[in-house]
Amino acid sequence: MGEPAITSDAVPGGVAKRPRVLVIAEAANPEWVSVPLIGWSLAEALRGVADVHLVTQIRNRDAILRRGWVEGKDFTAIDSEAIAAPAWKLSQILRMGESRGWTIVQAITSLTYPWYERLVWKKFGPAIKAGEFDVVHRITPLSPASSGPLAAKCRKAGVPFVLGPLNGGVPWPNGFEAEKKQEGEWLSSFRGLLQLFPGRDRMLGACSAILYASRFTKADIPATHADRCIYLPENAIDPARFWRQASAEPGVLRACFIGRFVPLKGLSMLIEAAKPLLTTGRMELHLIGDGPVAADLKTQAQGLPGVHFHGWLAHESVQDVAARCHILAFPSIREFGGGAVLEGMALGLAPLVIDYGGPADLVTPEVGIKVPLGSREETTLALRNALETMAADPESVARMGKVARQRVIDHFTWPRRAEHLAQVYDWVLGRRTPRPEPIPHS
Repeated sequence: MGEPAITSDAVPGGVAKRPRVLVIAEAANPEWVSVPLIGWSLAEALRGVADVHLVTQIRNRDAILRRGWVEGKDFTAIDSEAIAAPAWKLSQILRMGESRGWTIVQAITSLTYPWYERLVWKKFGPAIKAGEFDVVHRITPLSPASSGPLAAKCRKAGVPFVLGPLNGGVPWPNGFEAEKKQEGEWLSSFRGLLQLFPGRDRMLGACSAILYASRFTKADIPATHADRCIYLPENAIDPARFWRQASAEPGVLRACFIGRFVPLKGLSMLIEAAKPLLTTGRMELHLIGDGPVAADLKTQAQGLPGVHFHGWLAHESVQDVAARCHILAFPSIREFGGGAVLEGMALGLAPLVIDYGGPADLVTPEVGIKVPLGSREETTLALRNALETMAADPESVARMGKVARQRVIDHFTWPRRAEHLAQVYDWVLGRRTPRPEPIPHS
């Protein structure tokens, strides 16, 4: 896993001291999903490798208390609602729909985020300057547009600042203008303005390590910071939650999708691509989730045998459905992370994804199939060809599913993610060389 710690920072017997880490996760909530759950899961996992004090936003306080954490000892909740609450309300108005305008939400929250870091410094600045923490690590926000003054202040205090994992910066693909309009993503056309966000370059320059979660995010980081960039996806799996193993019966190819039914997920392309296999009885398609385009998808699938709409299911029931399948079909055209892809891989499903965005970095040729992103027609045809290939070679699909499951066990559980970050902490503290590269990716 890396070189041993240097003796000057070790306890008797040569074992390195656990680093004292101030974890900044404005969004960290064990009862929510998406980014807040990532923030919480990673902060909790880090307690296995470091002495952690979590700093989060006041809205997460009650949920964290319900998990048995002690306020003041294990975590601190910062009340930034004077600015955060009205900014959130404004973003909800401008996005014009619950499942739309994600870029708008990110832009507004990024503009108000520096206030949160100022409050964090007001509370913890004296302790940081006094050397009470070995490392300060900002986990959330994940957005590369969210800048703040904390990194520069820590650098001045002589305390390493770790940033990330950052994720975002995936351009809206050409040829999908209708989906872009439906998603309310007009602001994504101006993503180049990211470079102009106040304080961003100063923040990056002050970081001891910058964790990036996709190749697109790395491309948006100036080359002058490349020597401190480390690939580390933000998503991982809780082994206690994903314990089932796929045991699909041979014969009919069974594919499932897990997630929101929104235009960018590409489900209409998936149904069209699967049509020949569905009509001949060689495939079943199980769609788990719901969303604003559900009615359109059901209309499209009307009369097609083998298409099953399960709606939103409890976690255990999701595993029950998915474990009876062979592949996870996830044709999203603009996905930052791809948590659902890891969930399917953890169950032993072979993933079928678009070679674009976060899932493309998670899926290697040994574990699944990535199809090129072209026009809507070209992408649909590529998905159809991939499904035909998988239906014709079930042994290869089963083999990929086994390798996919092992890849998750090796690299994508929360305890493993904490071990990866322990390597990063050792590196920024001078306990190991060279720069760690914990996860191989395609």
